[in-house]
Amino acid sequence: MRNTIVAFIAITLLAGTASGTRLKDLVAIEGVRENQLIGYGIVVGLAGTGDRQQTIFPYQSLANILERMGVSVSPTALRVKNTAAVMVTATLPAFAQPGMRIDTTVSSIGDAPNLQGGILVLTSLRGADGQVYAVAQGPVITGGFSAGRAGNSQTVNHPTVGRTPNGAIVERGAPSVEPKKVVRLQLQHADFTTSARIVEALNKRFPATGNPIAQAENAGLVSVDIPSNYATRVTEFLAEVENLPVDADGPARVVINERTGTIVLGKEVRIRPVAILHGNLNVEIQTSFNVSQPAPLSQGATEVVPQTTTTVKEEKARSVLLQQGATIEELVKALAAIGSTPRDIIAILQTLRAASALDADIEVI
Repeated sequence: MRNTIVAFIAITLLAGTASGTRLKDLVAIEGVRENQLIGYGIVVGLAGTGDRQQTIFPYQSLANILERMGVSVSPTALRVKNTAAVMVTATLPAFAQPGMRIDTTVSSIGDAPNLQGGILVLTSLRGADGQVYAVAQGPVITGGFSAGRAGNSQTVNHPTVGRTPNGAIVERGAPSVEPKKVVRLQLQHADFTTSARIVEALNKRFPATGNPIAQAENAGLVSVDIPSNYATRVTEFLAEVENLPVDADGPARVVINERTGTIVLGKEVRIRPVAILHGNLNVEIQTSFNVSQPAPLSQGATEVVPQTTTTVKEEKARSVLLQQGATIEELVKALAAIGSTPRDIIAILQTLRAASALDADIEVI
């Protein structure tokens, strides 16, 4: 592990103090979603940092644009360095209406080294169905720069990708489906316990004289019938549903990132009675080079002789004893008290899991 500042993170939220998570943070409403848009465009106005001559398609595109404006020029006759071909991407929000503005991302697809100072020419943005949902045009902001020539140059950030804030205008409404009679809630993390708790909270908040309005179809989907008194006020009903607090549940899990030394432990992790003995064994090998000088007037030659020294140092084992019902907070405090490093803690957690003393899944990323 590199000699850098290493983070050890332990999440020890107590279930008794949790007030619940808003339902809007746990589920998504079926049919209400964002949509990806993509388009091909041209950035002009670059200060000699456009695509080079070997990239053919920018010049063909520029020739097509000029032809639509009444100027007929052969693509092979163009010799410009201030034009770059780009791919334009954007995200169309749910229920986006014509006239709304959205941000776009502009990325060079040729060999242009820098898009700084360029202007995106009118570009249509299409969805997966091939329909045009927005058009983009405007200045490209790269957030970086590249200056200099050949070996004497300086580059800051990523100058071949930029953004056009509010650079696209929505021309067609987003293909969102507004619920009419039944609302289907899709859990972001499928879990039977969380699904059942959502049903319980909804039926308690909106009691019905007949059948309950909510029912769990599976671990990842909950169906909700819109009450009759909200039949003409679906938006208000969904607003109340979104802000309903629910205690989410999930499997006990420990996530380890050994590259950065980050360890995240959920509050559901349980530890069985166990004794932990941990010590360090350090082996240090040092090699020094001495010069062997022969006596005067002898036939010997000067040589470099390596001298190797091996030192072994073993620390005394440090012990931790955890009783029945030990919590993650107690484990963290105990390991910190004996001076454990993140690498030590990772090894201890893996050993606890192998000894069946840690009731949690260990995920290494």
